[in-house]
Amino acid sequence: MRLRNNPEANNILHNCKYVIDHPENYRGSWHRIFNNNHPICIEIGMGKGDFIIENAVRNPEINFIGIEKYPTVLASATTKLKQMDLNNLYLIKIDAINLKDVFSEGEIDHLYLNFSDPWPKNRHEKRRLTYISYLKIYKYILNKKGHIIFKTDNRALFEYSIISFNQFHM
Repeated sequence: MRLRNNPEANNILHNCKYVIDHPENYRGSWHRIFNNNHPICIEIGMGKGDFIIENAVRNPEINFIGIEKYPTVLASATTKLKQMDLNNLYLIKIDAINLKDVFSEGEIDHLYLNFSDPWPKNRHEKRRLTYISYLKIYKYILNKKGHIIFKTDNRALFEYSIISFNQFHM
């Protein structure tokens, strides 16, 4: 579901304690911002944040970082956090293609891709989050025991992703 553009989205993000304005400043030292050495899990394309917020509440021994490209969508997620006090969750606005600028090699324990945009047209293949260029980035930021948890309700994306995962050896 698309959200109507919110012209105040960037202001909302700037004033939210859960949103990291310059995530590249924490590259290689995300444990410092969390103030612990717990595992770090990221969700790429977190949308309105239901999955990552619920997981942060249920798993205080795991650090979570929600990643969303669009400020309006990310701002929508922050409204759910207003009455919460979580120390294991942060959100960043970044395009997934730039993850290497934000995370160093082996810094992430788990990566979630939940119901990503399927980009159904063949000409948009390179935008799919399971395209080889993204898999190379994931391999870099995931530690040796890390893994990708992928969920979709789009059969074509599922089939494409199975082939993509099998052709690319993590």
